[in-house]
Amino acid sequence: MVLGIALGHFLPQAGPLLKPLSDGFIRLVRMMIAPIVFCTIVSGITSLASGKAIGRTIFQALALFYLLTAAALALGLVTAFVLRPGAGMHIDAAHLDVSILAQYVKDPHPRGVVAFAMSLIPETMLGAFDKGEVLPVLLLSLLFGFSLNAYPKLGRPVLAFTDGIAQILFRILAMIMRLAPLGAFGAMAFTVGRFGIRSVGSLGMLMVSFYVACALFIALILAPLARLHGFALWRLLRYMREELLIVLATSSTEPVLPRLIAKLEALGCDKGVVGLVLPAGYSFNLDGTAIYLTLASMFIAQACDVPLSALQIATMLAVMLLTSKGAAGVSGSGLVALVATLTVIPDLPVAGVALLVGIDRFMSEARALTSVISNACAVIFVSIWEGACDRTRLARVLGEAAPDGAEEPAQNAPGR
Repeated sequence: MVLGIALGHFLPQAGPLLKPLSDGFIRLVRMMIAPIVFCTIVSGITSLASGKAIGRTIFQALALFYLLTAAALALGLVTAFVLRPGAGMHIDAAHLDVSILAQYVKDPHPRGVVAFAMSLIPETMLGAFDKGEVLPVLLLSLLFGFSLNAYPKLGRPVLAFTDGIAQILFRILAMIMRLAPLGAFGAMAFTVGRFGIRSVGSLGMLMVSFYVACALFIALILAPLARLHGFALWRLLRYMREELLIVLATSSTEPVLPRLIAKLEALGCDKGVVGLVLPAGYSFNLDGTAIYLTLASMFIAQACDVPLSALQIATMLAVMLLTSKGAAGVSGSGLVALVATLTVIPDLPVAGVALLVGIDRFMSEARALTSVISNACAVIFVSIWEGACDRTRLARVLGEAAPDGAEEPAQNAPGR
């Protein structure tokens, strides 16, 4: 990362040429996500014993996701009101160059509940793996896992085969992850060489406000919840430090999804809960994006001198509860979600998003970090609620004393 920043700063012409290193690394990891998620969920569903337990786990996860998203939206709004990053800029939106928004206006995410639900169903069974999207794979995995449970004897060799494939896939992933330093080098060289460190100067207050909001969300919401569930958040962050560095360098949460699955199972979380909650969180629990949406929207309103009433702000928050869901955890998804939000709020100019394009890459790092930390915490929370977490192992791996009364659940996933 340091070498990439230095090369991008001193040789800005060469920085963008190294982008294929980052893109290639991310594509190699994305190649592994769908099959690993499928194998993990299929083998994990058998540990959840019944469809009722699976339904309860999904319901608890979705309820937690929406509560965390609502808290993130509120925190971003409060930060915007207190720090006012766009105040005094007096920008005329009519004079902004909107041509750079063309790639973001074409929103790849379906709008409306029905359209979103239909997007979860792949056209063919193999089509679920074609685009590497997590939610269609999640649906197929659930159907496959339920079918295996219906035929215990016939399903036993299939399950053993699936577990064997999973072990091979994780071995391939371990080989790919050796290229992480090259991916980080290329990503940072491209970012600094293309946009330049100086490009953040004029919008520095917005960046500071966003990083402050993300830090407050982690410190004031996730940390107390973690302590309430018997572990220290900073110890979990130390345990995930390699994954967090990869997210920081690539500005994407996707490269660490398979590694997080393995690490959360090693913490003592049941593989069925991990397989259900973590992939779902990648589409439904993007708290970093939620903070970004409120803060960026209020920044545009302040910078373009657009007053918003309380009713308009409430409407904006309701829309953001939907637009923050389903956005892929990759760099640039925040801008796509922001454009989708502003298109249904006529008072805020979509052209104002052009102000953010130059610094979006620097802000996407905080978005991705916040979201991946929140999703890791969510998996542990739901596992504890379901009695599917080995609290003794959790304490041992994180280097803490075992909580009083901690007992190992009857069915617990072995750590990889």
